[in-house]
Amino acid sequence: MEIAVIGGGHGCHAAAADLSERGHRVRLWRRDREAFAPTLKRSALTLTDTQGTRDVSLGLATTDLAQAVTGAELVLIPLPATAQVVLGRDLAPLLTDGQVVFLPPGTFGSYILANAVKRTGTGARVTFAETGTLPYLARKQATDHIAIRVRATRLPTGVLPTSDCSRALDIIGAAYPSVEPIEDVLSAALMNAGPIIHPPLILMNAGPLEHFKVWDIHNEGTQPSVRRVTDALDAERVSIREALGYRPPHFPLADHYDDTRDEWMYGNTSHEKLTDSGDWREDIGLTTHRYML
Repeated sequence: MEIAVIGGGHGCHAAAADLSERGHRVRLWRRDREAFAPTLKRSALTLTDTQGTRDVSLGLATTDLAQAVTGAELVLIPLPATAQVVLGRDLAPLLTDGQVVFLPPGTFGSYILANAVKRTGTGARVTFAETGTLPYLARKQATDHIAIRVRATRLPTGVLPTSDCSRALDIIGAAYPSVEPIEDVLSAALMNAGPIIHPPLILMNAGPLEHFKVWDIHNEGTQPSVRRVTDALDAERVSIREALGYRPPHFPLADHYDDTRDEWMYGNTSHEKLTDSGDWREDIGLTTHRYML
């Protein structure tokens, strides 16, 4: 399948390497030519996972958004919500009938991008879908080297318009067999654990983040006091879902930490794999990191 992967973050590189290795023709787009230079030069990424380290060729590496998107059956956007408005402005005029745009996670970005397409006046019939998390726990080791520590085992996914659900999930499922249909894109947006987990992990680790050059907010930084706050916030998320009439499973964040509970989106033992890797032991600036912006 022809797949466009949009962006230069950890999830984008993980998707490009993983999907290329699984036989799809991937066009990876990044705006920053200087940061993208090593990948542009060799049109490949280095991938590390449980199978070892190897180079994976890409179908295309480009800084030309139209070149990446034109003719792609699936347009994959594993970017933070803060990028969606600007990207939507640039992307919307390029989308055409029949394309499926998948945002993992979406944070209701489907609505933002659908409105962007509507404002172009092209009348393009584009389908949008989103889920609650990235399909990977991954971190870049270099600008052209990605380490995938965990692959998602469950991706609850909503579609806009809902009438396109079956076709969209067939297309997305060819890339990610772990997709599961849920009610709609708002239900999917309310699966996103990012706004639940990251603010407490940063604010309640302010001292060690300032003191140590690097600190793992998911390892030493995830103590019972922090977990109590994230559990309370997550209970509010679940309450909102229930008030709106959405059915379980609600994928409570507590499942991610406890392998005796129901399987969360990344499967059992995923938190241990994340912390054991050491990849999340990072320099997080309290006034500069995107979690704080």
